[in-house]
Amino acid sequence: MSDGGSKLRLYLDSADISLWEKYLPSGIFFGITVNPKILRMAEVECSLEALRHLAKTAFELGANELHLQVWGETTNAWLQIGRQLASIDKRVMVKIPITESGIFCAKELIEEDAGITFTAAYADYQVLTAISAGARYIAPYLGRMTDAGQDGIKEIIAMQQIINASKSSLNLLVASIRQIEDVVTLASHGVSCFTLSPNIVNELLKNDLSQSATDAFEIDAQWSKKIV
Repeated sequence: MSDGGSKLRLYLDSADISLWEKYLPSGIFFGITVNPKILRMAEVECSLEALRHLAKTAFELGANELHLQVWGETTNAWLQIGRQLASIDKRVMVKIPITESGIFCAKELIEEDAGITFTAAYADYQVLTAISAGARYIAPYLGRMTDAGQDGIKEIIAMQQIINASKSSLNLLVASIRQIEDVVTLASHGVSCFTLSPNIVNELLKNDLSQSATDAFEIDAQWSKKIV
């Protein structure tokens, strides 16, 4: 997908290669995002070997970016995994939870020129950290924010306002989206990057009225052939 100068970027939130093969040729997805939970759902091993294979496949299918998340029980483990993920390809963004340990890990990786996506963001002030650190993306979890009793839409709009006011190049990459209407609302406030689960992709691509109009056009086309 070429963004054609547009800031809007949609990502497919799945490790299911059959879905990549189905949707990436449409040209509407800039890239792919995965995390350990998504890997488990797709029955893909959370290992460097498996992720290298995913990356090769994703880029062959036309993805511009692939966001892969670190794992491990220590900051040093995150750092070592992060370095190996970054070494796969410059188009790989290393996802790191925006915890205190994650921030220190990200600092070293950014100094080594790795692209960083801070993930698991829940509060507007966390954008300040991401901007200061030099991350390329920060991923707020909209649905989980709502589950925690927050006004997720309001919080994410505040994040975007901070980014705009600071003239930062940081991008919000909104995750945990439960309904397509939330994407429309946030996009109208300048948020431009969204990662969509397969269920939300179905909502995005389908509209009953559009399908009904298309079916009616086909009926008219078939009728006109009979009178020619």
